[in-house]
Amino acid sequence: MSQLKMKQHLVTATTTIALLFGSMAPAIADEVTLTVKDIRRLQGHLLISIFKGDENYNKNIPYKSQKVMVTKEEHLVIFNDVEAGEYAIKIIHDDNDNNKLDTNLVGIPKEGYGFSNNGGAFGPSPWREAKFDVKDNTVLSISLL
Repeated sequence: MSQLKMKQHLVTATTTIALLFGSMAPAIADEVTLTVKDIRRLQGHLLISIFKGDENYNKNIPYKSQKVMVTKEEHLVIFNDVEAGEYAIKIIHDDNDNNKLDTNLVGIPKEGYGFSNNGGAFGPSPWREAKFDVKDNTVLSISLL
């Protein structure tokens, strides 16, 4: 085989490998933009977690998280470099900064909380009700309960 043919085969093989592995890279959606509304107390932090897939959501293993100091009744939060897929969000307004959702003796939350798609009025929102698709830039709004 001539050197020219060998070089052509090498270029073809390299291009094929690059295309193959390039197509295996996860698709990236630039950002998920979230507006958190109905913050009742201007103190503490919002603990915001985005979960990829129902298993991670149910096991409380976040894909990304942010902690935002509460300074107003509504906050805009952006998650960058989010892979395309199904997600759900959980929010706790940790107004006493103890890094957990405080409840009363019968388990009713004493601090604000919320879920994507604004579920959770009668207990934690299940995955099937909280999930949403990220394909491109995604804009959401969650009102705290």
